[in-house]
Amino acid sequence: ATHRGLYAVARDGGADRISANRNDYMGFTPHPSDPNVLYGSGHPVGGGNMGFIRSRDKGKTWEKLANGVDGPVDFHQMDISKADPDIIVGMSRGFQMSRDGGRSWKMIASGPEGLIDLAASATDTNTFYAATRRGLVKSKDGGRSWKPAHIVQRTATMVHVGADATVYAHQIGTGFMKTSEKILSWHVLNNSFGQTYMLHLTVDPENAKLLYAITSNQRTRTQAIVTSPDDGKTWKVLGTK
Repeated sequence: ATHRGLYAVARDGGADRISANRNDYMGFTPHPSDPNVLYGSGHPVGGGNMGFIRSRDKGKTWEKLANGVDGPVDFHQMDISKADPDIIVGMSRGFQMSRDGGRSWKMIASGPEGLIDLAASATDTNTFYAATRRGLVKSKDGGRSWKPAHIVQRTATMVHVGADATVYAHQIGTGFMKTSEKILSWHVLNNSFGQTYMLHLTVDPENAKLLYAITSNQRTRTQAIVTSPDDGKTWKVLGTK
């Protein structure tokens, strides 16, 4: 999902636009069990906000399901619950939640300060994780309150929950790490990123050790799609041997 449309990226690193438009998909998340269904939010080419939108043909065409609270919203961070796909959350003027697949929305709370990324639990519909400028935080009451999820409170740029309840995160100065929702004891898998930020991550649905991520280095102004074949221990740019 990019500022100029939705693209399909091949294993050799090549990308083809699959959306019929070039809209700015600021928020994006796939349905956890139906590969045809995608959800998004952001800005149309002509300006304004798209509200909460859905595609049922793998991103070719989109329809608006709702404006959201005080919308049309522009969710920069959003996720869908793997524990209950009818529950979707997004951040726009506060932490909003839908319990009917995105058709209606309720403002829950102001949300965590300095939010960068958001992830829903795979096991509990009331649990959410957030990567913020102040560190990783966790809510166990449906987004109403947030507490630290890691003892080291450094800027966290990414958090993602896999279907198997593995929680992945990237923290500046700590590196790429993971834990289990059942234990919540973090293990650093790679600390060689330096000032390169990991912004988004996804897990291959057929191979849980195969990961894909987006990285960004603001000093060099470079971005890349990277992949790891060994659960995050080593990484390479997608398309390189």
